[in-house]
Amino acid sequence: MGDGMAATGRGRITIRDVAGRAGVSAATVSRVLSGKYPVPPATRTRVLRAARALDYVANPHARALVGGGRKMVAVVVRQVTNPFYAQVAEGVEAEATAHGLLCLVGSTGGDPQREMEFVQLMREEGAGVVILAGGVVEDDAYRERVAHYAHALDAAGSRLVLCGRPSPDPGLPALVIVFDNEAGARAITSYLISTGHRRIVFLGGLPGNTALDARVLGYRAALAAHGLPAESAHIVDCGLGRAAGHRAMAELLKKTREFTAVFAGDDMVAAGALRAISDAGLRVPDDISLVGYNDIPLAQDFSPPLTTVHTPAEELGRAAVRLALRDPEETAETRHVLGTHIVVRDSVSPPPSARAQ
Repeated sequence: MGDGMAATGRGRITIRDVAGRAGVSAATVSRVLSGKYPVPPATRTRVLRAARALDYVANPHARALVGGGRKMVAVVVRQVTNPFYAQVAEGVEAEATAHGLLCLVGSTGGDPQREMEFVQLMREEGAGVVILAGGVVEDDAYRERVAHYAHALDAAGSRLVLCGRPSPDPGLPALVIVFDNEAGARAITSYLISTGHRRIVFLGGLPGNTALDARVLGYRAALAAHGLPAESAHIVDCGLGRAAGHRAMAELLKKTREFTAVFAGDDMVAAGALRAISDAGLRVPDDISLVGYNDIPLAQDFSPPLTTVHTPAEELGRAAVRLALRDPEETAETRHVLGTHIVVRDSVSPPPSARAQ
């Protein structure tokens, strides 16, 4: 994408050759040559001199694709029906529209092959920004895959944004925008402890998943900070989703009731847990207190309304577009962290023993 042919007969000169000579990124060369993005005058001069020196001429077909692609932002999510991902996509759409860009949403179902195919398609179509959203299992396959995405998109003049997931290497040409999962989990666990709870279950672990691992870390950190022993932690690895939360909560209630509060890995897990608690003839918060994570719009309509951690899902999507559209030469920081806060509603009360006293 964006390849050129030298008139001198030396063979194909690419946008990367121009970038190397000018000492800038391929994305910056692409922006200068398109003339559609603000670039510092000194940088523009350097790029144009390098292009003339190399006798670079953009391939007309590639230029047409990239010119059109710069009007497009793509966001790739695991599941469009998940409220959190839907809010991220809404943020991307809103910010893209504000900049006169078209937004394309792709769903992978968690399949790395589908993700790879979608990213490759967006590269071929010249999308200006490609956003990968949501937590992942950060294994060797993920690290290799993201490194490939980052370099391939950069070479094509596009920008990769990792939204709510880490970059395997700070040196990759990619932006990272996350919220502080660990701090949010630490805060809401501390809130449960402050209301008198000491036996708190974390429902929704998924070992290896970057977002959930951070929440488990925050949960453990809060227990330790309040002087509770490490063995007081009780983590149920059931993954995410309403069905997973319902099943895991039902099984837990059959085994033990030696707990007074449940911290669900996200609000959909909390929805399933709430149903299982009701099915067992118990009530929230009278018998068991319950909190979630993400503050999806429906959380306030739960019965009772759910106390949860508000994550800036829509702002995550907006920031991904906004930061990606900045000139790379002016974006020194490649990792950006957004804050979280607790939303207190009606699903938490002091444990029954404390109320009795």
